[in-house]
Amino acid sequence: MEISFGTKAGRRAEPVPADGRDARLSRSLSGTNLERAGDYNLRTVLQAVRLNGDTTRVAIAQQTGLTAPTIANITGRLIDMGLVRNAGRMQGGRGQPALRLQINPDGAFGIGLNIDRDHLTLVTLDLAGQVRSRASREIAFAMPDDVVAFVTEEIDRVIAEGGVDRDRVLGIGVAIPDDLGRICLPHRPAGYDRWTGVDLPALLSVLPWPIHCDNDAAAAALGEAEYGTAFDNPSFFYLLISAGLGGGPVIDRSYHRGANARSGEIGLMPDTTGRPGATVQDTVSLSALLARIEDAGIARPDLDTLAGDDPRMAAVVDGWLADAVRALTAPLVAINCLLDPDAILIGGRLPMPLIERLAEGLTAALDAVPQPSRAAIMPAVMAQDAPAIGAAILPFLDHILPSDSILIQSGRQ
Repeated sequence: MEISFGTKAGRRAEPVPADGRDARLSRSLSGTNLERAGDYNLRTVLQAVRLNGDTTRVAIAQQTGLTAPTIANITGRLIDMGLVRNAGRMQGGRGQPALRLQINPDGAFGIGLNIDRDHLTLVTLDLAGQVRSRASREIAFAMPDDVVAFVTEEIDRVIAEGGVDRDRVLGIGVAIPDDLGRICLPHRPAGYDRWTGVDLPALLSVLPWPIHCDNDAAAAALGEAEYGTAFDNPSFFYLLISAGLGGGPVIDRSYHRGANARSGEIGLMPDTTGRPGATVQDTVSLSALLARIEDAGIARPDLDTLAGDDPRMAAVVDGWLADAVRALTAPLVAINCLLDPDAILIGGRLPMPLIERLAEGLTAALDAVPQPSRAAIMPAVMAQDAPAIGAAILPFLDHILPSDSILIQSGRQ
């Protein structure tokens, strides 16, 4: 595994496509002893250490199926690379106690940027999956120049605040909705269609790291697959409620994009229970909820006050939740019947008390509909800031975490 760390002089940020990222780490963490598959094995062992938290070479060999000499060689290389560290010896037992291995949180970092229609968020993430620092700006329909200004103003602060070693940053992940400049939402300004066709790596060329781009719902779902509930729920549908409504199907911990890379577009499904021509997103989105609050003559609130006890606000929110359950019931029945996932996870910028109420309402509604099976509906582990955190994970997925596509490439060389 060759990792290109650092901010080399004159280096231009290069785009990293999402296509090769959608490979899975199986439940068994199986390695391979195929010739010329060393990169895949290195990534698999690193993943085993990361997921176990505290492990030994013997445990890794049992988990991956790799031989003891292979494990000894790989873990030695990972320690030399600074990605894994010795944590002393196991206590108790007979004979020489085994060395404990842990991930080195400072071994690598990712930076995540979420560009959405109502905010910009920047986070730094370490190799252990901990958010080290964060910056967010509430800005309606930010233009490309606004994004560049935000990033250049905040990047040094979040790096310093997070204790991030610039020379160990793998890249910048960018999570952005599809059709950002095309889909019309309330108060969209003239000229917002400038986003159509924007070259994000060129836009962010002020940064010295590679740029990794993905859809915001896909990024959130990929993040959940790596650091969330995926080992308890290896197949799930991620429901992202932000300014719009997005979705992401994960099957056996592999994100499924579809033939045209547009899977999960639940927000654009017709709302058959609403007004003619309406989509699910027209009801189930923060834009729709805030438009109702505006129509009620209430000043635009901070998002964290949406779950407050103001009676006028509560009445609007209650009505929106009821309509959101109505609009989502049929799509979620379809997801249950077609995908049969372990869980349906709800994330996004909706306050957690409202996510929990929506999950409860949807659970009750789906319990009333005959179906072959019904997935549990619950808040995602990474609900808040999920696209930004998922974006920060993209460099890890492209550089140091395992994928079936890497194994295939190794076998073809």
